Order: sequence, then structure tokens, then C-alpha cells
Amino acid sequence: MRKKLIAANWKMYKTPDQTRDFFRDFLPLVHGHERDEIVVCPTYLAIDAAVTAAKGSTVAIGAQDVYWQTEGAFTGEICASMLVAVGTTHVIIGHSERRQYFGETDDTVNLKLKSAIEAGLIPIVCVGEVAEERDAGLTDDVLRRQCLRAFHKVSAKKAVNLVVAYEPAWAIGTGKTATPQLAADAHAIIRAQSADSFGQDFADKLRILYGGSVKPENAQTLMSEIEIDGALVGGASLDPNSFAAIVKY
Repeated sequence: MRKKLIAANWKMYKTPDQTRDFFRDFLPLVHGHERDEIVVCPTYLAIDAAVTAAKGSTVAIGAQDVYWQTEGAFTGEICASMLVAVGTTHVIIGHSERRQYFGETDDTVNLKLKSAIEAGLIPIVCVGEVAEERDAGLTDDVLRRQCLRAFHKVSAKKAVNLVVAYEPAWAIGTGKTATPQLAADAHAIIRAQSADSFGQDFADKLRILYGGSVKPENAQTLMSEIEIDGALVGGASLDPNSFAAIVKY
């Protein structure tokens, strides 16, 4: 059985003080919860507060992005070794909002994935189609292309901790959620492509999360699908009670 991973993507919300308040309220709600892995991904500026607040708990801290160079004159960027140095263990790569607003491409996702792996971070690589692609029947092609290019020249041995998140862009922040069967079908496509890239044994162990308007009300139904290995949660992860309810679905 693949252990489920429930990850919070806080996006551009919460100051360090608000982060401390969140963990003060959240940690008692999930104390002793060992069925799933829990990861919280705050902004860069709140990572230190999150790491300190989560110390001694089973909650891991991740980042929302990373740059692929190891250092240099890249104003505003953060490299993987810096994330490791402040206690980060996971990193989100290629989120649909990064693709939509900041020019992220399948090729930059590949570069970021390689840098995260080399630094020892657990990468959560996001893939997913936009509404126009789904309406045109291109979901299969889009997911296969995104995975194929993201995994380019990455070995199965080095990618052993890889996590993939299926995020249909039309379901993010819209209140729309892919049906459990639709999500499971997309996950099967991703798993098939990972088998082509890394081998069937790797694919069988690969955790594929669902992201897209996950809420306490639909978490149980989504998580009951055998192909869905957890969730990448946006807005509903900002409230400690809401996120705890999803974790304990």
C-alpha cells in the first residue's frame, strides 16, 4: 500500500505570526495521526516559523517553488540547498499557477526536478490540463507530454522519492472538483507514463496526489479511489480545522 500524503499549499497567504498561530491550533488536532504523511508549504518568508512551530511533530515543511541553479546572480530566486538549510524537506514544482502566471514550462519543471533531487528534497511535481484541453479531448496527451518532459534524463534510482500531483487547472480555486472517477482515470494515465519513463515497479510505488478544490466535504470520496494517493490542498488548508478535517477524512 502506498502511504497517502496530504500537502497544504498556502500560496501567497500568512505572515510568520499567522503561521505560528496556525500550528498552535493545528498540531493538537492531528496529534498521533500516523496513517498519512502531512506536509505544509508556506511562503519562503514563513518557512522558518513553520519549521520551528512543527518541531517535534510529524508534520513536514515544504516550499512552493525552487530555482534550478545552485547559486548565482539570480535576483529574487531561492535554490534547493537554501531550502534544505532552513529545514525544508519537500518542494512543489510546476504548479499550474506558476505555469499560468510566471512562465513555467515543462522544461523548467525538468530542471527544477533535477535540482531538487540532487539536494535531497522530496519533489511534488504538478501536472494537469486546462479547461480548453479537456474540452478538446486532449487530457491524455497533455498529461503524457508533461510527465515525459518533466522526467527527461531523470533516473528511477534518483527519483525514488518523487511525488506527482494531478491538478486539473480548471478545478483550482474555482470550486469545481474533478469527479473521483475522472481523477482516478487521469492518475492512471500518469502512472502509465511513469512506467514508461521509470519502469513498472517504480510506477506501482509512485504516489500521485489530487489537487483541485479539495475540501473536507469531498476528501473522503476522493481518497477512497485506489489510484488517488493523497491531496494537494489549497484554500481549504489555510484554516487549521478545515485542513485537519481533510487529513483525518
